[in-house]
Amino acid sequence: MANEEHDFAPFIKALTEALDEAEGGCVYLVVDNASQDDTLKLCNTLSATDTRFVTVWAPENKNVVDAYLRGYREAYEKGHQSIIEMDAGLSHDPAQLQKFLDKLAAGYECVFGSRNMLGGSNAESPLRRRLLSRGGTFLANILLGTELTDMTSGYQGFTRKVVEQILGHKLRSRAHFYQTELRYLLRNRKWIEVPIHYRAPSPRISCKAVRNALACLIYYTGRRIRGKKDNI
Repeated sequence: MANEEHDFAPFIKALTEALDEAEGGCVYLVVDNASQDDTLKLCNTLSATDTRFVTVWAPENKNVVDAYLRGYREAYEKGHQSIIEMDAGLSHDPAQLQKFLDKLAAGYECVFGSRNMLGGSNAESPLRRRLLSRGGTFLANILLGTELTDMTSGYQGFTRKVVEQILGHKLRSRAHFYQTELRYLLRNRKWIEVPIHYRAPSPRISCKAVRNALACLIYYTGRRIRGKKDNI
């Protein structure tokens, strides 16, 4: 949750409806110093009135990957058996949470959201993001030997056991390549993709994030060529 003041009310309304439908569950709202508006205040107020929403203040986070992992750690330590990662700001539709829960309940270890498979969409996102998503997926599948239709989506769910192993693994990514890295490391798990509708709030992707993505891709490609088996 970073600078989500504008979309906070509709996002929480949609999440509340999803929780009501699922008849259980808990939402961990991770906020750190990247947020400069009243997001933290809104989260704290919500947590005080609805115990299903837990505000996690994480000023120690250095990047977006730290935020994701902090959310996983909170959910894991509270004993949840199914753990789902999603972005705030309505980039990911809370109404689609049940798809992930159903597949995890059916025995899949990893459920990945895909904007590029039949039934998914990325049409509301800026052209630059769409090109990076599809180009990144194509390049990653070729170089890493993966077979997913979307290698860069951040809407995903895992079993408790998989999250335990993610938390115990040292990830190299510090930015958006994190999603691709996880898919590569989990490629031998029992996984499935589900269609999602994605709406990106901004076309901005930093040069630093792109450099980190290329460095990680080169690293794993080199290890794959040398026959190294990187798995979680």
